[in-house]
Amino acid sequence: MSFNSSRASVVHSLKGIVACSQPLAAAAGIKILELGGNSIDASIAVSACLCALEPASTGVGGDCVLLHFEASTKQVIGMNGTGRAPSKLTREWLIENQVVSDSDSRLPRSSAHAVIVPGAVAGWIDAFTRLGSKKVTLKQILEPAIDLCEKGHPISEISANLTQNCWKALQSQNIESPELLSSFAPVGNPGQPPKDGDLVINKQLAKVFRVVAENGKEGFYTGEIADAIVDEVARRGGLLSRDDLADHETTFIDPIYLDFLGYRIWETPPNSQGLVALLALGIIQELHEEGIVNLYELKHNSTDYLHLITESLKIAFYDADEYVSDPHHQDADLLHRLLSKGYLKSRCKLFSKTSILDSKAIKHGVPDADLNQSDTVYFTVSDSGGNATSFINSVYVEFGSAIVPRNFGGFVMHNRGANFNLTKGSKNCLGPKKRPYHTIIPSMITDSKTGDLLYSFGNMGGFMQPIGHVQHFLNLILFQLSPQASLDKPRLCLSPHPKYVHLDRGRGSDGPVSTPVTLVSVEEDLESDAVEGLRRLGHDVKVVAGMERSLFGRGQIIKKTKLSDDHTFLYSAGSEKRGDGGTIPWI
Repeated sequence: MSFNSSRASVVHSLKGIVACSQPLAAAAGIKILELGGNSIDASIAVSACLCALEPASTGVGGDCVLLHFEASTKQVIGMNGTGRAPSKLTREWLIENQVVSDSDSRLPRSSAHAVIVPGAVAGWIDAFTRLGSKKVTLKQILEPAIDLCEKGHPISEISANLTQNCWKALQSQNIESPELLSSFAPVGNPGQPPKDGDLVINKQLAKVFRVVAENGKEGFYTGEIADAIVDEVARRGGLLSRDDLADHETTFIDPIYLDFLGYRIWETPPNSQGLVALLALGIIQELHEEGIVNLYELKHNSTDYLHLITESLKIAFYDADEYVSDPHHQDADLLHRLLSKGYLKSRCKLFSKTSILDSKAIKHGVPDADLNQSDTVYFTVSDSGGNATSFINSVYVEFGSAIVPRNFGGFVMHNRGANFNLTKGSKNCLGPKKRPYHTIIPSMITDSKTGDLLYSFGNMGGFMQPIGHVQHFLNLILFQLSPQASLDKPRLCLSPHPKYVHLDRGRGSDGPVSTPVTLVSVEEDLESDAVEGLRRLGHDVKVVAGMERSLFGRGQIIKKTKLSDDHTFLYSAGSEKRGDGGTIPWI
């Protein structure tokens, strides 16, 4: 299988638009807009449908995070729908019970102890209650997903491929109840993974949606569904309790932002890794203002340009590894200091135009007060009222823990707890009711002066997310590319190098700078001169082709342009060629 490299055009609409990795889910979003719902309502419908259409990437057993632009106030609102660790789970308990040793820095991704409270459903309901239009019901919003689950749907090519790749893991984790896998299998062949176009029916997930439509959050976090989740985790030795589920709360948050050449880019704060994108862009802007680089003279995807992005991101990841963790365990003023001009300027000193950073030698910075001179499925929806929602929902790695609850099945439990660091003293160390370093991040761009929304965008894919955000932001703002052109351009990705031992003892994540050498992966259609130039500078570069290009994630972008009438907008969207998706306009 290979990615389709054929030409795609930007899709336009005057009323609203959905850009999504699955066309059937996008169609559900449009249906909710037609019923009078706003971008929040439509986003919940899209997210629910994706639980059926792309179960390897998302589900009710996972988390969600969103940014919402409220057109009437020009306010950007953030929501953290991520879960917390079980109240009885500690590093000490894991060591005492020989789940891990004192020298281990991570929980295995397949461990029941990596299953923490899933925050997605609570996030949906709380967003619906606080930010929805009040013109559609929750039952109406979930009805398209219920129909897909009960009547069946054809599975798309890449979603089928992901399921095939994870089938053995699903079988291994559910060996006592192999019938549970029928929810992800083709009709008539329950023991095999689906192929492109196969019909899949998931009546178990439909049951979950019907309970949630009728009873809201309580239907998921208490009662039979909660019992099924807790009992399944307990069978495998996990400590997740009914109280942990019942006590879960969504958090509405103040997004963080950076002003860059007249534009403001918005991200979600820790425990998510949006800070990485802002730090990297802040360093790039400071290098430009100091005259070390001239952004306006750089050629897109040239050696110098890619080196600048790579090194700035590496510096940002050094800091994120130290400072991205549960915000309740941080200084209140930390983010302000990290994004201050003085601190960003100090981090610029690490950059060299002629050499690369050494992960063994570089440490995170310490943002002192006197320096202050001033991170899945992703989709985005806009509506006719000028609102927009940038939304991401995830079960972490493909099929998460691969643990399927019995009785109320049809979904897997995520394993986000594997992203805690087990090193004693780490800010991201596992602790009771603590949120881990989280990779999922939506983004938006507004005009710094007027506050008008310009773009709603994101790029799923673990640690690729802030890397993708930086590249898309510069594509759109510096090089003035269209949404589709930005998505079609070859991307780079930074990751831990598989040939080296991790250095992340005491660090926050196992991300790109957790090995002595950072692997720089680039897509096969990047010009060879740029690749060789990076290698001459000292970068270890891998050229990636075929299905391995899923490494670069899948993005969606909607551009909002105000027409002559202040109440009329043009929405222009692009969708990822590396996915099954597309953009559907509202007519």
